[in-house]
This record gives sequence, structure tokens and C-alpha cells, in this order.
Amino acid sequence: MSDASLNVLAVVGSLQRDSVTRVVVRHVAQQLQVAGCTVDVLDFEKESLALYNPDTAHDLPGYEQLQGRVHRADVIVLGTPDYHGGISGAMKNFLDHFWHEFAGKLFATIVASHEKGLTVTDQLRTVARQCYAWTLPYGVSFTEDIDVKDGQIASDALKQRLEMLVRDLRVYGDLLARQRLADLAGTGPGYLARHRK
Repeated sequence: MSDASLNVLAVVGSLQRDSVTRVVVRHVAQQLQVAGCTVDVLDFEKESLALYNPDTAHDLPGYEQLQGRVHRADVIVLGTPDYHGGISGAMKNFLDHFWHEFAGKLFATIVASHEKGLTVTDQLRTVARQCYAWTLPYGVSFTEDIDVKDGQIASDALKQRLEMLVRDLRVYGDLLARQRLADLAGTGPGYLARHRK
């Protein structure tokens, strides 16, 4: 991966028009692009995704294109508001659509919350674990009107945390992406062996 661009899918799991989650995810996406990553932003306020139905979802228009976007990603950034201690419906719906495509990839969590977003971060980590994905050992949470105001990152603490996130996504995303490709191309044992073609 060192000689190729790291592919990042940044998912905005909020449908709110003036979403602070969107502000932070787009900031991270922009910083990753500046750092040389290829970034694809998936924003459900602009791109609708039908409610997951296992009988029909894979045959709906647009599913194959979205599956390709998820498949190409080395890193998946998941941004969601904290709704009553849980992830947003839009985020859950996205996660329901995929599992095989997540295996061996790095997830990062960004949560807009007035309660630190710990249960939401745990829920996203649980999904990652169930899908055989990796997660960073920390998540980033922030509060509206303190950390984000008027569509801008307002606090230095959040800026520093996001700078760390961008750095760690590049470093560990690259390491895991290279190992994932080697494991998929190899013949040895390992949990990615079942994903070989």
C-alpha cells in the first residue's frame, strides 16, 4: 500500500440537513485527502439507501455500485449521531447491507453525542468484530455547540483528536491493508482464508 493510495470510505450516518456529524466526517475526509488518501464520502442525506431486506436488497438498483465502493475501501470511517445511546437508523441500515466486504478492514468511529458516545462506539465495534474487521482502539466523540459551531470545528481539543485520528488511519490502515492483501493472496491459515476466491 505504501506505493498506492489508501482507499477510505467515509460514511455520514445522519440524515439531518445541518448535521454536525457531517461537518466532522467531511473534515476528516478532507484531511485524509490532503494526506494523499483516496476518499469516497457516502452521505445518506444525498444518497438514499433502501431499508435492508435480505430478500430484495442485493437486487435493487444501485446496490452493486455501493457494494463496489465498500469493497474498494481499505478503511471505513463511520460517523453517526448518538440517538438514545444507539447508532442512527441510517448507519445501522448501511451496516446491515454488508459483512463480507468489511472483513480485514480498519473501522474508525466518530460519534456526535452529549453523553460521550460510549455505547454507540461499543455498538460500532461490535459490528466490526462480528464482521471480522479491525477497529482503532479509541473513538472520537464530540458535542454540538461546544466542539462544532456554525458548521466549523470549534474546539482545539477536537482538532487535535481528529489530527491523531487522521494520522492513525493512514498508518494502521496502510499496515492492515497490506496484510489483508497478502493474506487474501496467500495459502496459509488465518481468518481471511475463508474470503479467498
